[in-house]
Amino acid sequence: MINKSTLAIILGGGQGSRLAPLTESRSKPAVPIAGKYRLVDIPISNCINSDIKRMFVLTQFNSASLNQHIKNTYHFSHFSTAFVDILAAEQTPDNPTWFQGTADAVRQCMNHFMNHEFDYALILSGDQLYQMDFNEMIQAHEKSGASISIATLPVSSKEAPEFGILKTDSENFITSFIEKPNSSLLPDWISDVSDESKAEGKLYLASMGIYIFNRDLLVELMKNPNTKDFGKEIIPQAIGKEKILSYQYEGYWTDIGNIDSFFEANLGLTDDLPKFNLFDNSSKIYTRARVLPPSKISGASTINKSVIAEGCIINGVTIEHSVVGIRSRIGYGSTIVDSYLMGNDYYQNIEEIRTNSAQGTINIGIGEGCFISNTIVDKNCRIGNKVQLNGGKHLEDTNTPLYTVKDGIIVVKKDAILPDGFVV
Repeated sequence: MINKSTLAIILGGGQGSRLAPLTESRSKPAVPIAGKYRLVDIPISNCINSDIKRMFVLTQFNSASLNQHIKNTYHFSHFSTAFVDILAAEQTPDNPTWFQGTADAVRQCMNHFMNHEFDYALILSGDQLYQMDFNEMIQAHEKSGASISIATLPVSSKEAPEFGILKTDSENFITSFIEKPNSSLLPDWISDVSDESKAEGKLYLASMGIYIFNRDLLVELMKNPNTKDFGKEIIPQAIGKEKILSYQYEGYWTDIGNIDSFFEANLGLTDDLPKFNLFDNSSKIYTRARVLPPSKISGASTINKSVIAEGCIINGVTIEHSVVGIRSRIGYGSTIVDSYLMGNDYYQNIEEIRTNSAQGTINIGIGEGCFISNTIVDKNCRIGNKVQLNGGKHLEDTNTPLYTVKDGIIVVKKDAILPDGFVV
């Protein structure tokens, strides 16, 4: 079944500099998460689970791997109107510049959207982690008679300066909005939230960057070339002129905006009852269907509170509170603690492994006798024997050709080669 009233527009985000070095060679939505998915799988899966199966993904920076992932993943019936299409920024006689912001990206692609019938445009971010039934939000939008709806989430005073904060009237229509307020202004922005949120100190309503626009209004708003961004311009300017509904969401949601939040979100998946539930039948997360063998664990291995993806070869190791991605190889006597190994895109065959070992060339994967803690290891890295990567607050932020340290988290760069005995 397809929701024929709604068209989804997924914004691929900007350069993603705060998530560097993970975004040096890929866009934010293409960053691997949970060992086998990509970030873009989250909003696409939420749409599919809500029967919204007409989706555009708008991209600009480093979009090749994202394009390939979507092309290889999302195939619908030839007799269906369902699709996931990529729209990359393009220069045209009418639009000589790249996307200048979220609203400008939508504006530049409007001619593609207008080829389809829809009553509502559902605008989503490509770099957030959540599970949400958009049908409930659409129903609330219709019932209220709103022309714009914004999904909102209670946040704490520590989080509030990172978001657009709003206030509502008794019918949940937005009366005022401020983008990323200074903490000194927050006492004037306290909202009526649930008792559970109050108990957690979450007193402020933040925009989640999830919008519903009525088609005619979106068309009208996009005629103004001077408005570049939804959060900074479109929404504040529409308050008082349009009926803007706050749809309050109380579930788990996190914005994967920087290395710290990305790291925390991944390790959170190892909890006994994770806030983001990959095992929920009603909210499945879809991704590319790979033909991989089950993971193989040999020797006296100890694995606790960890997530292991398929196709891994793990030999006599200790893994604690970590996520191990697809096709990972981990050598004897290595210890992985509080870390995320993204895994590998391909296997080396036995002959290549033996030749490399004979020649002293490091193979793909984690070598023997390594200690890796508070670390993200990007795809296809070659880490030698007895390598020590001990992340933590004792490390200063730094950036080298092989690795980056941010907020005490070591990030080994994609395709990096760390020689035997390497220490951070």
